[in-house]
Amino acid sequence: MTQEVLNPLEIPDWDTLVRATGKASFFHSSAWARVLHETYGYKPLYFSSIEHGSLSSLMPFMEVDSWLTGRRGVSLPFSDRCGLLRGREIGLSEMIPPVFEYGRGRGWKCVEWRDGASLKGGETVLATFQNHILDLDRDPEALFSNFRSSTRRNIRKAGREGVHTEVLASSESVKAFYRLHCVTRKSHGYPPQPYQFFKKIFEHIISPGKGFVVLALFDKKPIAGAVFVHFGETVIYKYGASDRSYLHLRPNDLVMWEAIQCSATRGFKFLDFGRTDLDQEGLLRFKAGWGAESYPVLYYKYDFRKDDFVGKGSGMELAGRVARKLPMPIFNLLGALLYRHIG
Repeated sequence: MTQEVLNPLEIPDWDTLVRATGKASFFHSSAWARVLHETYGYKPLYFSSIEHGSLSSLMPFMEVDSWLTGRRGVSLPFSDRCGLLRGREIGLSEMIPPVFEYGRGRGWKCVEWRDGASLKGGETVLATFQNHILDLDRDPEALFSNFRSSTRRNIRKAGREGVHTEVLASSESVKAFYRLHCVTRKSHGYPPQPYQFFKKIFEHIISPGKGFVVLALFDKKPIAGAVFVHFGETVIYKYGASDRSYLHLRPNDLVMWEAIQCSATRGFKFLDFGRTDLDQEGLLRFKAGWGAESYPVLYYKYDFRKDDFVGKGSGMELAGRVARKLPMPIFNLLGALLYRHIG
């Protein structure tokens, strides 16, 4: 097997190639690569082998070159899970060495895999998350009946209280979501992604019909929302946000129910709820309430200086130390400054 380093942004039929593997997710797509590249300047380095016009293996990376966190290869930044794609006849012993060789040549500090579930050689795990995936191949009534009783009550309560939802694909809906996103991130003590990131998501994903926004409104005011992206048969819940002062109306449950119905109606087979930290008990309960199957998601990090896999915390901890009492404009500016270094 001969691997070459490709840039998906330079290959017009990239999405056709990865979709044909039957294993690719949205995070392998050219749209996601373009968002990351244009927002943060990351360099796409997709280690690939193509045989007889078909993609037989893929290990995608972005090179994050930061004076703060060092130069490193990440597969892939800000991606819940981006698994390796390979045929049964191709082993990791063939795929990984070229990455290490390239990284050493470029002076990488480390290599990171986001969902390296196929690394099963006893390597130290950097972090473990939980993933929930819902099978949408049922009629709405069957889906609803499979939800936890508390989830069904919350959906009904939101409707009784006058909350309603809208499925949107406009720049205004992205701006409305971003306002909620900033408030939510501040309440959690983390700066938000810069608006430029969501602007690129609109430009390359939502506007071309590769994603959508669901907003919950109360008295015409957006009080909760979520951004969904899709590729192939799967819709992914990428970002969610809400105004805490309206949580008693249960708008988040109504947003998710709307997205589930919309996705099923459009013919998608699965809804991926994205990764969840194991210590986020409330979010784990929320996602478990929809009758979805849960799976572990493993992250790995190879440190070139130690010549070994390591288990230290991720760069997100840097942002997590920011004080919640900072004024919102400064808090948002901090996010714009930090995220390209976090990757």
